Amino acid sequence: MAPVVSQLTIDSADPHALARWWREVLDWSYAWEPADDDDEIEIQPPDGAATSWLFLKVPDVKTVKNRLHVDLRPPNGSDQATELERLLALGATRVDIGQGDVPWHVLADPEGNEFCLLRSTPDQLAAAVAAEGTGA
Repeated sequence: MAPVVSQLTIDSADPHALARWWREVLDWSYAWEPADDDDEIEIQPPDGAATSWLFLKVPDVKTVKNRLHVDLRPPNGSDQATELERLLALGATRVDIGQGDVPWHVLADPEGNEFCLLRSTPDQLAAAVAAEGTGA
């Protein structure tokens, strides 16, 4: 039997602000209502369909590219350009990590953690996989 992933843990200078930002980006909710003095804040999807994220207060500052990052897809009914505009309006910034000319956008959250915005929606991806007949 394999272990179960409980949370994705993210180091943060200000876990309240970063959790609030990602909560808005993902349209998730707090796992519990955080107190002002909490050094850890957890957010989760409303339907429990994904692993929750736990933001921990740490004293050190991010100095290099993430070794782990999140890939986001535009939601069904939207598109990459619309979602990019929304993320930038929320405070995401464009980041060049040497990715070159690719069909996704590399962005960073307010604390500089990189993430990618992919091109296709979940339904578009499912249709492409079905068309390929891979069953993957």
